Parts: sequence; structure tokens; C-alpha cells
Amino acid sequence: MNEQLLTFLIPIAGALALAYAFVRAQWVGKQDVGTERMAEIANDIAEGAQAFLRREYRVLSVFVVAVAALLAFANMGRADSSPLIALSFIVGAFCSALAGFIGMRVATKANVRTTNAARTGLGQALNVAFAGGLVMGLSVVGLGILGLGVLFIVYQGMFLDASTTATLAESIGTVINVLAGFSLGASSIALFARVGGGIYTKAADVGADLAGKVYEGIPEDDPRNPATIADNVGDNVGDVAGMGADLFESYVGSIIGTMVLGAAFIPTLAAEGGMPLGAVLLPLVLAGVGIVVSIIGSFFVKVKEGGNPQRGLNIGEFGAAAIMAVLSFFIISFMLPAQFSAETPIVGAFDYTSLKVFFAVVIGLAAGTAIGLITEYYTATHTKPVTGIARQSITGSATNIISGLGVGMYSTGGPTLVLVLAIIGSYSFAGLYGIAIAALGMLSVTGIQLAVDAYGPISDNAGGIAEMAELPPEVRERTDTLDAVGNTTAAIGKGFAIGSAALTALALFAAFMQQAGIEAINVANPIILSGVLLGAMLPFVFSAMAMNAVGRAAGDMIKEVGRQFAEIPGLREGTAKADHKRCVDISTAAAIREMVLPGLLAVTVPVIIGFIDKNMLGGLLVGVTVSGVLMAIFQSNAGGAWDNAKKRIEGGVTFDGVTYGKGTDVHKAAVVGDTVGDPLKDTSGPSLNILVKLIAVVALVIAPLIA
Repeated sequence: MNEQLLTFLIPIAGALALAYAFVRAQWVGKQDVGTERMAEIANDIAEGAQAFLRREYRVLSVFVVAVAALLAFANMGRADSSPLIALSFIVGAFCSALAGFIGMRVATKANVRTTNAARTGLGQALNVAFAGGLVMGLSVVGLGILGLGVLFIVYQGMFLDASTTATLAESIGTVINVLAGFSLGASSIALFARVGGGIYTKAADVGADLAGKVYEGIPEDDPRNPATIADNVGDNVGDVAGMGADLFESYVGSIIGTMVLGAAFIPTLAAEGGMPLGAVLLPLVLAGVGIVVSIIGSFFVKVKEGGNPQRGLNIGEFGAAAIMAVLSFFIISFMLPAQFSAETPIVGAFDYTSLKVFFAVVIGLAAGTAIGLITEYYTATHTKPVTGIARQSITGSATNIISGLGVGMYSTGGPTLVLVLAIIGSYSFAGLYGIAIAALGMLSVTGIQLAVDAYGPISDNAGGIAEMAELPPEVRERTDTLDAVGNTTAAIGKGFAIGSAALTALALFAAFMQQAGIEAINVANPIILSGVLLGAMLPFVFSAMAMNAVGRAAGDMIKEVGRQFAEIPGLREGTAKADHKRCVDISTAAAIREMVLPGLLAVTVPVIIGFIDKNMLGGLLVGVTVSGVLMAIFQSNAGGAWDNAKKRIEGGVTFDGVTYGKGTDVHKAAVVGDTVGDPLKDTSGPSLNILVKLIAVVALVIAPLIA
């Protein structure tokens, strides 16, 4: 099989993912929606979600056009790039937005159908929720590979000159420089989608929880609470569309970073008589095979009535990772020589083997799995850390919050150790290319990883619909079982996203140094150290912006809920209908308004620093990566632990012979802790890994301009 045939097979893998996503979406659509009241609630949620995306995308379209024009202008007349980088940027932004739109549209169909399936059993409810999540996962990987694959073929036809090995390497470098715009477009949309969606969902969630459960003393998702529809809309725009855009840009960024580093091997591989572009095409081929493996893994996700949904999801996800590890061996052995030596600008002379590159992929897969399991330990409902937070709630909100902060901080240790071992191990096997390929290994089965993650908000919505439609208690019990697992899968998904962000950022950082002509970053240099400090500061300022935005929007939501209870006769008694649309508007307006400044901060700071001094920008990348990764782990895990501690109490928990449950002071303390954790785990925390990668991608894109 020659390189040209492989190149054309890559976008076909993306098309396969989209085709299977379409089949699963059709299956979800054919499931019964249940009662008329259930259909009405689901329609309100879907309308609110679509309204938010329309307004968000209108704002983002202005940003995309403006940045595309700047990219085209900056790259005119350059031998190592082209104004077509603007086209790559637009296509990347469009694919990212489209993936989020498709996933959210199907999720808002799957939620009510999951509720209806839960009326008869747990197994079918899991099947529907997971199918909805699978559409999101396959849409992300399908559009990512299809977009990259097609652009790579087009740009090869325009720029490729294979007359000599030197011109081949030079022209492939130009192709990848232009293709990097795709990653920048994906990263830009991801940041705005994650921040905007996170502000929306947490403004609604915090407002609904405090106004309902604490101030009014009514259950979660009670139909009398005006903020419940906005809360359920938020699950879709934040945890489905936002998370989809997040992993889309991680997936694309890891591929681009590996391609940049792989281009340095072209002269050596050509001399070996094998595939000159083997190291460049390898990340695309691995990602394409990962799509097939994700589809296969989805067939293993099953649960019997009374069984554990977490086990079924883990079998599918970890089974796919195991299959991918086996297939990677044969793919790498086919595409790279058994042994070769190469000299690259940063690493210098290094001995490579196809087996060592395979070991780097396995390290990435193992690291992702390990981070997921560590995250599960710190956030799952019945583990020691979460039980400890629930116990501390007995003495009030303060001790609950102190305990949750401690769990979040402590939880940074394990993932950091895993990342350190992964970085050292993958580098020792295959240099910087090994780190990049390890990041790709971690993300190679993103299709099923994201399916498992998106299953969570669908299950959460299903529980809300069951409550608002006043279905029998056993239905809510089944959806709560799915939702509790969903909180853990969401935390595991965030763990994968953060872990991959660290490795991807390192790969992009190495690619930036190679493109900018920087051989080393000396932190003893005051200019570089200043860059490190600025970079370390950015995650804190960024998090503050996001959290303050949630606080302001949640305050507006609480006032609106209180106003409606005070001014709408019969609302508290359940004889009048709440004005849900007003609450949806409050969250939407706040999210659109508040997402702009954090997004611009991430895009403009690396550009300014880069044009001041390229070495200072290198220091900035070091600081933002270290600080951002640790802050992201801390915030995401603390929030997940607080959330499941609350759910543990809501299910009834016994300490020292006393049982605590909903409505008790212990429950109220847990609700306060969960409310504090909400913006950490769903707004600022998951946005930080995008911040880290976006700044690295911006640096890579401007590298030819500042070299």
C-alpha cells in the first residue's frame, strides 16, 4: 500500500464515522418520547439549546471572519506558508461548531427517550443515553479526520514538490504550516464554546439549586422552579456541545503537532527506501483506525437490569483502548522502518525503532486509562474521598467546602505523577515525536471516550424530565443511577481531556520551537523567566473571569426565580406555570456577554508576547502549561467530588448510626458545596485545558512570522 492510497483512505474513515453516527441518530429518533407532558418539556429544552447556539454562533462568526482576514494578510507572499491558512482556520472552526451542533441536537432528542426507556428498565435507558453520546463522539472524530484529510490532499496537490528529498521536506513543511490553521480554528471555537456553555449551564444550575432546594425548599428539577428548563438546557450547551468542541480541538491539535515533528524525519525515511511521509501520515492513520475501534467498542456497552452501568461503560471504553494498542503495533511496523537514526533541531541525533514508537503509543493509552481511573477514585459516589466530604457535611457548609478543596488539591498528585512518567517514558523511547504520538495514543479512541462522557448530561436531562413530568419514583431512581455514573464518566472524560492537553501542549510546544528556530528555553534568562511567570498567572486570571461571570449570572437567575415566586399567583402551590423562557434568556445573554473577554485574552496575549520576543513566548508556554494543567485537575476533581457527595446524601447515607437524606441540614450543606464546585468543574476547570492548547496553537501558527 503506497502513501497516496493511504492519504485517500484517511478521509474515508471520517466519512465512515459520520455515516455510523447518522445511523445511531436515526435509531435514537425512532424511540418513543413517552407522554405528551414529557414531549413538551423536551421540546422546551431543545428550543432553548438551539436558541443559545444560534446566538453564540452569530457572535463567533464575526470573530472567525476577522481572524481569517488577519491570517490571510499576515501570510501573503511567504514561501513557507500561504493565505490559504485562513481557509484552514475557517474549515476548522466550522467543523468544530458543526460537531457541537450535531451532538447537541441528538442529545436533546435522546434525553426524553432515555426517560421513557427508564419507565420499563435500566438496560434500555442506558442504550438510548449511550447511543445519543456516541453520535457526539463519532461526529467529533469524523469531522476532524474528514476535514484534516481532505485539506491535506488538496494542499499536497497545490504545494507538494517531490523532485528531491530536500524539496519534499520543505513543501510538506509548507503544507503542515497551512494546515495548522485548522487546529487554530478548532481551538478558538472550543474555548468560546466551553467558556460560553460553562457560564450558561452553571448560571442556570447554581441559580436553580440555591433558589429551589435551599431558599424555597423544593426538590431538584421541580416543575415549579422557573430555572429548571434553563438548567437542563445548560447540560446540553455546556457538557455536550462544549465538551465535544474541547475534545475536537485536543484531537486535532495532537495530530497536527505530531505531523509537524514527523516532517523532520522525511530525509531519513526517504534514504531508508520506505515511506518518506510515514511519520507525517502515521498520526492520521492511527486516528482513522481509532474510529473503527471506537465503533467496535460501542457494541460492548451493555447492562442488565439491576447491573452496574459504570461496568458496562468501562468495558466498552477500556476494551477499545486494548484493541487499539494491539492494532497500533501492526500499523507502526508497517509505516516506519524497524530501525533508523535521525537528527532533529531540538533533540539532535537519536536512534528510533518502530517498536519504540509503538511503546510510546502504549504509554499514551495507559496514561489516559490511569488518569481516568485515578479521577474515578476521587470523584465516584462510594469512594473514600467522596464519602469523606459527605461526612464533613454533618458539621455544616464550611467543613464540606474545606474537605472538597482538600480532595481537589490532593487529586493533582496521581495524574501529575502519571503525566511525568508518560513524558519521560515516551521521550526515552522516541524523543519529542514519542511525546506527541503518546498524546495521540491517549486520544486515539476519542470516539468512544466522548460517547461515554456525553452519556452523562443526557442521563442528567432524563432525570430532570422525569421529575418535571411527575413520573413514578422508580423512574427517577433509574435515571439517578445513570446520572450518578454520568458524573463519574464526566469527571473521567475531563481527566482524559486534561491529560491529553498536557501531552498535546508539549507536542505543540516542541513543534513551535522547531518552527521558530528556538533550540532551548533557559529559565535563568530574565526575559524567559518573565514569560514563565506571565504564563503561570494566566490560568488564575482566566479562572477568575469565568467564575465571576457565573456568580453574576447566577445572582441574576436567583433574583428572577424569587421574583416569579413572589409575583406569579399559584406558582408555589403548583397551580400556575413558571416563565421558563425568561430564565433561559438570562443565562443566554450572560454567557454570550461574558465569554468574549476570556476568549480574547487567550488569543491576543501569545501574539503580543511573541512579537515582543519569541523566547519570552516560549517561557509563556512553559508557565501556562504547568499552571493550567494542575489548576484544571484540581478544579475538575473538586467539583466532581462535591457533586457526588451531594448525590450520596440524597440517596440516603448513614454515619454513626444516623441516616441523612434529602431535606436535612446535612443535605443543604452538601448543596452549598456542590454549588461552589459547579463553576469549578464545568466552567473554569475544563476551559483551562483548552486555554493551554489554544495558546500553544497560536504560538505554532505565528512561529513562521517571528522566526
